[in-house]
Amino acid sequence: MAHKVVILGSGCAGSTAAVYAARADLQPLVFEGHEPGGQLSLTTAVENYPGFPEGIQGPELVDRMKQQAQRFGAIYRMEEARTLDLSSRPFKVVTDEKEYKTESLIVASGASAKLLGLESEAQLIGHGVSTCATCDGYFFRDQRVVVVGGGDTALEEALFLTKFAQIVIVIHRRDKLRASKIMAEKAINHPKIEFIWDAIVVDVLDVEKKKVEAVRLKNVKTGEKDTLAVDGVFIGIGHTPNTAVLEGQLEMEGGYLTVHDGSKTSVEGVFAAGDVHDHVYRQAITAAGAGCRAALDAERFLDGVGTLASSTAKT
Repeated sequence: MAHKVVILGSGCAGSTAAVYAARADLQPLVFEGHEPGGQLSLTTAVENYPGFPEGIQGPELVDRMKQQAQRFGAIYRMEEARTLDLSSRPFKVVTDEKEYKTESLIVASGASAKLLGLESEAQLIGHGVSTCATCDGYFFRDQRVVVVGGGDTALEEALFLTKFAQIVIVIHRRDKLRASKIMAEKAINHPKIEFIWDAIVVDVLDVEKKKVEAVRLKNVKTGEKDTLAVDGVFIGIGHTPNTAVLEGQLEMEGGYLTVHDGSKTSVEGVFAAGDVHDHVYRQAITAAGAGCRAALDAERFLDGVGTLASSTAKT
């Protein structure tokens, strides 16, 4: 027996989709994935999500969304889709635990920020290390920050941060930018932005104090090392959409799912929500809105094909 709807992902998009699908009596099954709660689970204070004038911790926000969805009947599983078969309905979703069947599918597996791979970086995420200037720039008013990267993503972060930071230092491993010409010109000509060329970050200090105080740099040409005092580190080397399991089954562009007419993908009955298709906004609120849209589209699709309530199996 098949579920009416399976949702891949438990971040803002996935849990919002679960709330709407559950309230439509679709009894959604949510696979939490390899990053339960999405990127918000790795952040601290969230102050730009409507309804929380005092702000809210990222993990608390996604947990409250999950609780709300469960209140209406959503079923969460701490499992990750390993393989999928979207060639015919009901679709097949295989996890490490078992095989599931579903009449519709909402992909809300998000996109993971690319990191430098440093142990100190991982320990200081949310404590001065960030992957989102729009989310966290406000906390660095009149402070010194660095942005790592040389593409459009890094320069967009740097330009946004100039609204708050005293100085923004872009650290790039090459001697010229990879960004588009217009973005590069804006950044190079901005009075608040400085550049350190041919350098990589090899450590972030200070883990013991649980806050960023400096970065340790290495010149890739000379091998010379230096320490730069800063208050924040923004990693701007891009994102990787979590769509590998869907390769060859859904249309993509640069790894991001292609959608049309709302949240519809290239396969009828499969819908996408959040950062898995959105490489422009990447905000909690836009992901939540996309989750709502996907759930409504899935409900209308199921109504159109006449799926019966008796076809749903609880597991």
